[in-house]
Amino acid sequence: MKTTILTIAIALITAFGISRSSYAATTGKQEVSTMLTNVNNISEIEVHGNVQLYVTTGNIEQVKVYNDYYAEDALVQEQNGVLRITSYNTEKLVVWVIVTDLSKLSAYDSAEVKSFGKFSAIDVNIALYNNASAKLDIDANTATISLNDRAKADLSGSVTEGKLQYARSSYLNTTNFAAASLTKTEIPGRMECKRPVELASL
Repeated sequence: MKTTILTIAIALITAFGISRSSYAATTGKQEVSTMLTNVNNISEIEVHGNVQLYVTTGNIEQVKVYNDYYAEDALVQEQNGVLRITSYNTEKLVVWVIVTDLSKLSAYDSAEVKSFGKFSAIDVNIALYNNASAKLDIDANTATISLNDRAKADLSGSVTEGKLQYARSSYLNTTNFAAASLTKTEIPGRMECKRPVELASL
């Protein structure tokens, strides 16, 4: 994996059980990662800033941050089932999260969200704001996807019931996305936007 040296709040040391691993990459630099071991029952993820989030569905929950955590310009915190990830560093904070039953995911600013493998859920609500983007391969019973501002989403997979809500300034690719039942709704406002949302027929 490409070498990534990033930072996370020192508060994590006392808030979570942390195991760290590092190894020499082919370039001679080191990759440093921080594993957050004491995370349980993550039902919601909220991402702010310059973050690249990879989401995987699995049997055991896990959060892995590719970083060096000695400065305090980033935060990864889980509280009451909500995992909050924030970084405004010039380089992206890269985080990989394995969840068992995620019901809500929100991304803001320039955050990027990608599924690593198939992202499975029973009922999930995904909301993107500002310039956030998502590339997700979804397998869900019910999925509500909301694109606000200039958010972008590239969806694939299938759902039984889908609800797509979008602003005119957003971009949505659903070419490889199938739904037994689908509702599309335009979010009111922002009529000054130049480019309408792109929606592929389902």
